[in-house]
Amino acid sequence: MPPGTVAGDIVAAPSNGKRSARGYDSLHMPGRLNTPWSIGSVEIPTRLVLAPMAGVSVQAFRRQGRRYGAGLVCSEMVSCAGLSHRNERTLGYLRIGAEEHPLAVQIFGAEPALMAEAARMVEAAGADLVDINFGCPVRKVTKTGAGASLLDEPYRAAAILEAVAEAVDVPVCVKMRRGVENGSRTALNVGPQLVEAGAASLTLHPRSAQQMYTGTADHSLTAELVELVDVPVVASGDITSRGRAESVLAETGCAAVMVGRVAQGNPWAVGEIAGIVDGTPSREEVVAELLHFMRDTVAEMGEQRATGFLKKFYGWYLGRGRFPKPFANELVRLETIEQVEERLLAAAPGASDVLAHLEADLPAGENVVLDLPVSIYAGG
Repeated sequence: MPPGTVAGDIVAAPSNGKRSARGYDSLHMPGRLNTPWSIGSVEIPTRLVLAPMAGVSVQAFRRQGRRYGAGLVCSEMVSCAGLSHRNERTLGYLRIGAEEHPLAVQIFGAEPALMAEAARMVEAAGADLVDINFGCPVRKVTKTGAGASLLDEPYRAAAILEAVAEAVDVPVCVKMRRGVENGSRTALNVGPQLVEAGAASLTLHPRSAQQMYTGTADHSLTAELVELVDVPVVASGDITSRGRAESVLAETGCAAVMVGRVAQGNPWAVGEIAGIVDGTPSREEVVAELLHFMRDTVAEMGEQRATGFLKKFYGWYLGRGRFPKPFANELVRLETIEQVEERLLAAAPGASDVLAHLEADLPAGENVVLDLPVSIYAGG
């Protein structure tokens, strides 16, 4: 990391005078990761996509990902039934900030008409892309005929895609697994059918639904899918370093890579993959970023809900050898956000200056409330 910079800074190459949606100079780092691409009419500045993750991909998380180099960010998946009936338990409201674009909102369901209705609603709310989940392996989702189970019903999956594509003007994307069973090659059969039905892009996580997140992602399957379709393919699974991202891009011919779990409480991993920050922050940098994330989350969902929501993030931020494990456990037991902030600043007093520097450089974007219930189920 260059002298005088912190993990919250964007370390970019000399400016060409243009500004990106994030407010800092456009990235011109060596390597294909930092070149633009597009899904339909939507231009995306880098080939790094931040995955949709349930209970994680709130607005604060997406904005953070954009600051650290993600070219496209995604909402956690939203139930089309919840949107239609307006009676699903609400975890909060999904908001779209001006600095988040381009943004994909992911929906899931099993009925073409309901999925089309949901797609129209998220398009009206300002999403740049509608993303359909055909990859979630969680039983609560698959037992309804949605998620990864639709890979075993290619005609229904194609009908859903066609209905959604006809319902909206924005590009429609799909995120899917390789199939339900271990060793499945179903994605290679279903993928081209989805493109024919109107998919503008496919994201493949080449694990089976049975695998969940065990084993390794078989990106030889991603390479095969790239050869079969004429739309951009995004590679998801085990993208944990810049070297791995570059090798998957080169070996598969995919258009972009998607990062997921490695980004949880670890924006420096995103920045390291993007090539714009050091992946090893100081304690002060960690605390400053966590404090900003906490404040952004409170502003988004209110202090009462944020207090419980943030607890899992303490371990994610403070782990990886950055702080002793008992420290994160101590924070989880505190009753208020204010107490957590006080304890963090006591542990890293220099974080105050880092935080002030970080927040002074943030873009001031308007937040638009997307008045839709967000699913409580886990993503794929």
